[in-house]
Amino acid sequence: MTRPEAGAGFLEAAMFSLPSLSSWLPGLPSFEWGFSLFDSLLQGLIGALGVSVLNSLLKAYFFVACVNDPQRQTHKQRLRAQWASLETVHLAGLTLFLTVVGARVAALVVLEFSLRAVSTVLSLGKGSGDKERLQLFLVCQFSLGCGLTCGLSFLQEGAPHRTLNLLLSLGLAALLGLGARRFRRHVCSLYELHTSQRYCGVCLGLLAGQHGLPRLLGRTLAVAFAVSDLAAVALINQDFLSTSEAVRFWTPLTICYTLLVIYMQEEQRQHHFSLQGQVQTVLVRMSGLFILLITVGRWLDLLGVFVSLLGELWCMAGVRILIDLCQIQGFPSQRPTVTAAATPGKVSTVSDPCEPRPSTPALSRSQAPS
Repeated sequence: MTRPEAGAGFLEAAMFSLPSLSSWLPGLPSFEWGFSLFDSLLQGLIGALGVSVLNSLLKAYFFVACVNDPQRQTHKQRLRAQWASLETVHLAGLTLFLTVVGARVAALVVLEFSLRAVSTVLSLGKGSGDKERLQLFLVCQFSLGCGLTCGLSFLQEGAPHRTLNLLLSLGLAALLGLGARRFRRHVCSLYELHTSQRYCGVCLGLLAGQHGLPRLLGRTLAVAFAVSDLAAVALINQDFLSTSEAVRFWTPLTICYTLLVIYMQEEQRQHHFSLQGQVQTVLVRMSGLFILLITVGRWLDLLGVFVSLLGELWCMAGVRILIDLCQIQGFPSQRPTVTAAATPGKVSTVSDPCEPRPSTPALSRSQAPS
């Protein structure tokens, strides 16, 4: 055999052996696995950007409340001294947690928080509401991120252009996140100057309507969690082949969540809202979910519960200043109103009529008018 014929035979034998070699290596990552991981990363980033929007709006609202209260100047300076690099690190870490947590555990986290939020809202009295809603907004951030990832996973399931749709959603979420961050920086830097000189429409609009921001956020979050709950139930039910398996899973889950809600309400009555109390609450919630998934879940779900615990603590570390402000009695203060007789260039406020006012000292007999 000549040398060219030998080389051709060697190439033919190598080409014949390549498919059989690839069949012996099924553990190598495929393009499908890579695209699935990329889609999960996009969903986690979109969820983290949604949490960032909520966080920026809450910081702007709390900053305005600190401006209206002269005794909260220290907290105002702490809110103003937020570093952009720390916000980027917080966004990257939250993206990682939402990517790794898994759709099944994320759905369970969303359902647990939704049940707890509904019970809290129903237990509110007529005289209270805004402060309790703000506390819910502060502790719902990781659950909101899980809800956004669950909703995207359910809505984009089986879509022919899933990755392209997620990229478009990421572009919209990035625009909203950037706009909310710029709004928060504008308020923290120039709100006092603009409201005193009355030439910024954004700051004047916030001055006039900041009392309605908690209700607007509450309605928006209610819609987001309603969609997330439907997606979470659908994602969990996909793993069951029969009705008996579904009942075997949902029955202990419902009992566990009911006991957790009763425990949370009792703890809320006995203790004030604080960072230490919320950390203890997160530990109790995740411990209950961990014990539940040991009996009716999968081993991979246990890793997701641990990731959820880290994600909850990560979100609380980002809003610890706001949690400290929520501990203050009577905070946030009442909305300032601009009086008609105010001096041009200055904003005067009128105190709440329900607050006690210092009594005017009675005139002495020598000072009394004749």
